[in-house]
Amino acid sequence: MPYIVATILLSVTLYILHKLRHVHLLLHDVSDRTSGDSVALFRQMEALHGLYVELNLKRSLPPTRGWAASPDFLLELARHVRWAQPRMVLECSSGTSTLVLARCLQLNGSGKLISLEHDTHYAHETREQLRRNGLQDWVQVLDAPLLTRELAGESWPWYDLAALPAGLSIDLLVIDGPPQATRPLARYAAGPLLFPRLAAGAHVFLDDAARADEQVILQRWRREFPALDQFERTCEKGCAVLVAPDAVATSTTRLVSTG
Repeated sequence: MPYIVATILLSVTLYILHKLRHVHLLLHDVSDRTSGDSVALFRQMEALHGLYVELNLKRSLPPTRGWAASPDFLLELARHVRWAQPRMVLECSSGTSTLVLARCLQLNGSGKLISLEHDTHYAHETREQLRRNGLQDWVQVLDAPLLTRELAGESWPWYDLAALPAGLSIDLLVIDGPPQATRPLARYAAGPLLFPRLAAGAHVFLDDAARADEQVILQRWRREFPALDQFERTCEKGCAVLVAPDAVATSTTRLVSTG
C-alpha cells in the first residue's frame, strides 16, 4: 500500500511540475510578445515625432493606424521627397500620405502630386484635409473609380487613368492601393499600367510589402521589369523601393481595357 501511495504522489507531483513548466513557457512567450509590441509601438511613436519635425506642420496629421500608412513608411516618403526633389509624384490611394507628400513639395518649393482615389468619400475628405492645411495648390486628387482591365488573360480592377496628363513622366510613384479586398494581388496592375511612365531614375514605394500578396507581386515585377532594382526598407508593414536607373521599357504584357 505505501508503495502505491508513493507512486500516486510521485505521478501527481510530476504532472504538476509539467503543468508549471508549461505555464512558465506561456508566461515567457507572453512577456516576449509584450516586449516586442512595446518596442514596435515606440518605433512608431519615434517615427511620428520625426515626421512632425521634418514637416513642421501647424495642424496635426490624421490618424496613422488601421488602413492608413504607418508613421515609419510616411517618414521614409518624406525624407525621400525632401532629398530627391521629384517634379511629378503619382499616388495610388489618398489619405494621410497625401498630406505628407504635399507638405514636402511645399517645403521644396516645387513639384506636383496627383493622387488617384476610387472612393469619392475619401477623395472629399482628403481635399478637405489639404485645404485645412493650406496644401491644396500642390495636389490634384482625382476621382478614379476602379475599372476592369485585362492583363495577361486576367481581370484586374484598377484606377481609371483617363484623367492623367498625356505624356506623364513620373519621378515618384507611391502605391498604397487598391485595397487588398478588391482581389488577390490587387496592386500588381501598377506594374504594367504605370511603370512604363516612370522617368529615368524614378523611385517606386510600395506599402504593406511584408504581406504575402505583395511579396508575390514583387516577384512578378522582378521578372517583368528587370530594369528596376528592388530594395527593402525596415517598416512596420513592410516597404519595398524600386528604382529605375534609366527609362523602363514597356512591359510585354498585353493591355486591353474593358471598362
